[in-house]
Amino acid sequence: MSAQESGRERRVTVRELLEMKRRGDRIAVLTAYDVLFARLVDEAGVDVILVGDSLGQVVLGLDSTLPVTIDDMIRHGAAVRRGVKRALVVVDMPFLTFQVSVEETVRNAGRIMKETGAEAVKLEGGDETVAEHVRALVRAGIPVMGHIGLTPQSVHALSGYRVQGRDEANAERLRTEARRLEDAGCFSMVLELVPSVLAGDITRILTVPTIGIGAGPDTDGQVLVLPDMLGLNEGFAPRFLRRFANLAEETRRGIAGYVGEVRGGTYPDADHSF
Repeated sequence: MSAQESGRERRVTVRELLEMKRRGDRIAVLTAYDVLFARLVDEAGVDVILVGDSLGQVVLGLDSTLPVTIDDMIRHGAAVRRGVKRALVVVDMPFLTFQVSVEETVRNAGRIMKETGAEAVKLEGGDETVAEHVRALVRAGIPVMGHIGLTPQSVHALSGYRVQGRDEANAERLRTEARRLEDAGCFSMVLELVPSVLAGDITRILTVPTIGIGAGPDTDGQVLVLPDMLGLNEGFAPRFLRRFANLAEETRRGIAGYVGEVRGGTYPDADHSF
């Protein structure tokens, strides 16, 4: 290790995540969408920061992730990467940037990597076509995180945001998809809205780490959407979500205090003037 590397915290790598699974160390993942929150998330010790296409709903005010563009992901991904010193940064590939052709998938993923500085991309789905695209990305030197279970880009095909894999036929399909994505080269896999027992089964059959969201306690790690877990997104309260702060109320309180002092003429005062 060089003197420069010894003087700073070592960055999390794909290999380190695989080692964490081997050791039984839990993996903490959160989303972030801008440099300020990325810096705070990184400093708090999160292992992986996902720049999720969930930004469509929690940042851009859209009804789903479907309208999010590759330019949206690159803009926010680059901002996040500028705030991160330690965590592995993964950027979602948005709808229709990896479903058309292998060539377009590699081109779009390469653009995301080059223009954001991220270390990996994430793709939704686990059928043979997605696996083919994953293999092409891995051959091109692009690390890929998989995502099965509830895949928000397929929300209309899945008839809404519903738990996946409740019956044995669909459970076996998800087990097959998980093995297929691992064989294709995914270094980790998000399991979203999957019954706990099934998520545990998938975690045990894979050598790569699983990251759960609404998938119970037996995955190798967990991910939440940052505004949800900080209590900023008050209208969203699914069963799996625990709020670890109440920043919406704290923010309202701070803004109300500012408005009151400005209108009352007490801010700015002499201590805040030149």
